[in-house]
Amino acid sequence: MTELEIPPDATEDRATALVTEHVAVGDVVEVWEADRTDASDPDRTGEVTGLEPGYLELDGKSLGEGSVRYTEIHSLIKLKDE
Repeated sequence: MTELEIPPDATEDRATALVTEHVAVGDVVEVWEADRTDASDPDRTGEVTGLEPGYLELDGKSLGEGSVRYTEIHSLIKLKDE
């Protein structure tokens, strides 16, 4: 399990670069859109199925169905490698 935190002042290009350097298609990840606390669950969990322009595709879903924009990611935890 490895964790990546996106700096709050990261541009879209920087956030995209950080995410694409950290995960690959086939990895299982947890996505947090805010600071993690012991009592909270991740905002999204799924398999990376695409590193699309503008967003991280999870479980083959579009943005409105469960994928997330790179700029909305606060923390990304890789649970399982491809």
